[in-house]
Amino acid sequence: MMRIVKGLIKFILLLIPLVVMAAGAAMLWASRSQAPVDGAMQITGLGAEVSITRDTNGVPHIKAKTRADVAAGLGFAHAQDRLWQMEVSRMAGQGRLSEMFGEATVTTDIWLRTMGIHEAAEASMRVMDTDTLAMLEGYARGVNAWMERTPQVFSSRLPPEYLILGYRPEPWRAVDSLTAIKMMSISLAENLGEEALRLGFRRIGLSDAEVRDLLPYQDTDTPPPMPDLSALLGLDTKPIGETVTTANASDAFAGINGMLSTGASNNWVISGDRTQSSLPVLANDPHLSLMAPSVWYLAHLEVTEEFDEPRHLIGPSLPGTPFVLLGRGNDIAWGFTNTATDAQDVFVERINPDNPDQYLTPTGWALFGSQEEIIKVRGGEDQSFTRRWTRHGPVFPASYKHFDKLLPENTVAALQWVALAHDDTTAMAGTQLFDMRTVEDFQTGFEAFLTPMQSMVVADRSGNIGFVAAGRVPQRDPANRLMGRAPAPGWNAIYDWRGYVPYKDLPQQTNPDSGLIATANTKIVGPDYPVHLTFDWEEPYRQNRIETLINGFEGKHTAAMSQQMQADVFSPTFADLKPRMLKALEGESLTDADQVLVAQIAAWDGEMARDNMEPLLFIAWVRQMMKLSFEDDLGFLFKDWFKLRGRVLEHLLDGKTARNWCDVKTTDSEESCDQIVTQAFVAAVADLSTRYGEAPGSWRWGSAHFAKGAHRPFGEVAALRGFFNVEVESGGGPFTLDRGRTQIQDDEDPYANTNAASYRGIFDMADLDRATYIQTTGQSGNVFSGHYSDFAPLWADVKSIEIPATDVADPEGVWSLSPG
Repeated sequence: MMRIVKGLIKFILLLIPLVVMAAGAAMLWASRSQAPVDGAMQITGLGAEVSITRDTNGVPHIKAKTRADVAAGLGFAHAQDRLWQMEVSRMAGQGRLSEMFGEATVTTDIWLRTMGIHEAAEASMRVMDTDTLAMLEGYARGVNAWMERTPQVFSSRLPPEYLILGYRPEPWRAVDSLTAIKMMSISLAENLGEEALRLGFRRIGLSDAEVRDLLPYQDTDTPPPMPDLSALLGLDTKPIGETVTTANASDAFAGINGMLSTGASNNWVISGDRTQSSLPVLANDPHLSLMAPSVWYLAHLEVTEEFDEPRHLIGPSLPGTPFVLLGRGNDIAWGFTNTATDAQDVFVERINPDNPDQYLTPTGWALFGSQEEIIKVRGGEDQSFTRRWTRHGPVFPASYKHFDKLLPENTVAALQWVALAHDDTTAMAGTQLFDMRTVEDFQTGFEAFLTPMQSMVVADRSGNIGFVAAGRVPQRDPANRLMGRAPAPGWNAIYDWRGYVPYKDLPQQTNPDSGLIATANTKIVGPDYPVHLTFDWEEPYRQNRIETLINGFEGKHTAAMSQQMQADVFSPTFADLKPRMLKALEGESLTDADQVLVAQIAAWDGEMARDNMEPLLFIAWVRQMMKLSFEDDLGFLFKDWFKLRGRVLEHLLDGKTARNWCDVKTTDSEESCDQIVTQAFVAAVADLSTRYGEAPGSWRWGSAHFAKGAHRPFGEVAALRGFFNVEVESGGGPFTLDRGRTQIQDDEDPYANTNAASYRGIFDMADLDRATYIQTTGQSGNVFSGHYSDFAPLWADVKSIEIPATDVADPEGVWSLSPG
């Protein structure tokens, strides 16, 4: 027996080092999936040599004779640094995520496949001009050259994610880049959620005035009265009851809801009359979902021979596409914010009771378009479903947005959406950027840009500043009183789109007398503008803050001052709400410990600074106030509506609502808002004590409000999350210029920063080589790289790097590509 035991011990002692050695070898092998810093490769189809010189920040400076070849260089660099990210975007656009991730993404795939995103991209290839096709094909050439290479000795040819999942990529195609652009439209989609909420609120019996309490319009907007949706759509008036739950309706589409409408942004441009350099200063910070790696990849592209002089583009590119989408050229700088125009309409389609394959149109019954789709599931059986569409667009999965419970029997909901156009020329604007030299060139050249509509500011070296809101805007019939605010009857021609607004009629401005143009997702046009864009503008807090800071300064503006503005963490919304909420506490009973916390809130200056406790306590208080006031009234619709809504709370606390939302339905007495504010404060303190400890002195906003750069998919895997996610403490909040949006409806992590400045750029036209740039994580998407997260601390501190157009003085490495 002792011999057996001794033998077993020897075996274990021998096995453990072997296991450790094998694990170490596997890690070494995977870590060598990083691209070597230097190298050379021949690529079939290149027109001439291409050089890729990386600076010490990992930013590639790509030089080629033509746009097609510089696109090949960018594709090569993207594949070296961001191949997995590109793969996820491509497979999402095709509705094929389950081939990689299994059962968890089947519902997401069904939604994405239903939309026909990749199909629309395929069709749009036919309308690309020659130069854009050349860039798309050149880009694919560069991506495939890296993917198909012979790897270095003892290394993986693919990034670690492929190895962990045992997945191999298909060759990159030119159309995949158009799909990636379409996926950006998905993330910036607006209005669909508001339409579904207005339908839901009317279905549960709320009046028009009560709906306006929950989804208020801008004070400057005067929309026509809403038609009676119950009569218009034939809605059932019976109580829905408790059969609909958040869990079975909303959570099934959590993946899609996380993609939709995640954007906001700030931009401004100040004329030289108001700047120290006497030339314009422009700043931009688009707010998107935080992810690891960052949505953006910084790059410098130089085309040396296609134009009359070498032409440069510097700024963030979108991995999967051959374009620098934001930043600067030789003579211009520009920045985008999401206009959030209403480019989506939901149509209720009535099914023929005698033939379920038909739906009602203004001229009679018509057949649904349909196609059987197969979802291949990793580790499981294939799943099939029938994708259907009408003359308006794709038919939603039945339970999406609770449509199956909200709409009458024998009806379905279909979506008409500009982003699904089969003649989408948006990519062509990216090709033309190389040769845009003036504000006028920019405003003219972006006519090709269709989706998602963006509010664009631009400046040139001659001192001009300008603005254009570029994108395709539906024209609606004057008799259409819905105006895109709620689902429309698909059988009534009044609600059909009447084409699109001509580009010349879209909002545009050049050299205004004020010397300032700024946008922040709120209303961008005055009362006399004749075109309907939307009634669902973002609340105006950030816009007002930008104008207050710039117009309130008496001296000359500088790029450094724009940086200070991008770092601004003052919350005007919370500053406005604070006295209202404190007043509601007067005379209410609180413990001595709670009174100390109330005093700290009273002394708080409204700054959402990382090291402060007060921002955390106040947002927790507001969160509880919204839950206690509205959750019992809205039921299963509450989670879809639940986000921080400043104007809703202002009206509620000022007593300017159609009903007493503070009254709790389950009690006999009628509660006042003062009582609910007090209960919310006590509940907030209890919640924070549970989450962060019972000593309020240890609570910090930065700890709770960490920037959550989530990796896809390993950010959802507990054992891998800490390795792949990029997380850093951050300041700001939902209403600050240094924005940090929270998901307060997420009980598990309500205060984490999930949507923020995905990129920051500042440009003084007097010296574009001193322009500054930063994105959220780092240049590499390979977790073993030193550039995987090296930007994160800079980004959190609102610091930046420079990317001059001159030669790199101290390169990290150089790749040379030549024709094969």
